[in-house]
Amino acid sequence: MESARMFVMGNGVRSICVAIVLGLMGLTLAACNSDPDLDITKLGLDTDPPDTLYNQGLANLNAGKLGEADAKFQAIDKYHPFSEYSRKGLVMSAFVRYRMGRYDDAISASKRYMSLYPQAEDADYALYLQGLSYYKKIPDVTQDQAYSGETIRAMSELIKDYPDSEYVPDAREKMRAARDQLAGKEMQVGRYYQERKEYLAAIARYRNVVEHYQQTNQIEEALARLVESYYALGLNSEAQTAAAVLGANYPDSQWYADSYKLLQSGGLEPRENRGSWISRVAKQLVLGEKTP
Repeated sequence: MESARMFVMGNGVRSICVAIVLGLMGLTLAACNSDPDLDITKLGLDTDPPDTLYNQGLANLNAGKLGEADAKFQAIDKYHPFSEYSRKGLVMSAFVRYRMGRYDDAISASKRYMSLYPQAEDADYALYLQGLSYYKKIPDVTQDQAYSGETIRAMSELIKDYPDSEYVPDAREKMRAARDQLAGKEMQVGRYYQERKEYLAAIARYRNVVEHYQQTNQIEEALARLVESYYALGLNSEAQTAAAVLGANYPDSQWYADSYKLLQSGGLEPRENRGSWISRVAKQLVLGEKTP
């Protein structure tokens, strides 16, 4: 990839429009009469060939003139839509828009590329740019995490459809970061419910983290919060199991130390109940099984 990788009017209004059109025609005819070599059938249609526009776009990109570069790449799509340079210009336009921070426009260009050229050589890069653009739009965990989900979707599609792509390793990292955000959102909501002593609602959120976001940085706290919430409800066996799983996987964690202390205050200690749902997912934690 070079450089980096779309009546009805009243009579009075109609009369005015006709007069305007006739006036413009008069101006055009006058211009033609003054220039006998001018072909009015080509007015507005003259443009540089696609390869020239493409190279101009690359030159502007290298010079840091991103807006001008994008204009050149768009011109190829507008005036030479069936050329090979139109395909190249479209993916470069997605890249330039990403560089400019115009992430919605970059996503739009990427989606158009994927709809037109899903088997092309740069399809993996276009999809990667889509995922990166969604990733850049991810807000902090206090806000809606729809863009985290879109990041995971785009990067998962890249890994699945283009497993040999050079962008797969970074796609996996971006997915992990997006999962951290989703898990963080679940933890935020869980803590909200727990602070209001709505323990069942809190447990549902923490359980979602333990079951679906085990390889995120939220897992230790999620298990510890389960200990607290189950203990508050008097469900000691579940609290003990959560503590046991936490201790088996993160014995040096402060979260485990706090959980152990809480159980001891009630004359209990960590002990795994094999019939608990927590025990059923513990194997994945111990083995360190990772999602893509």
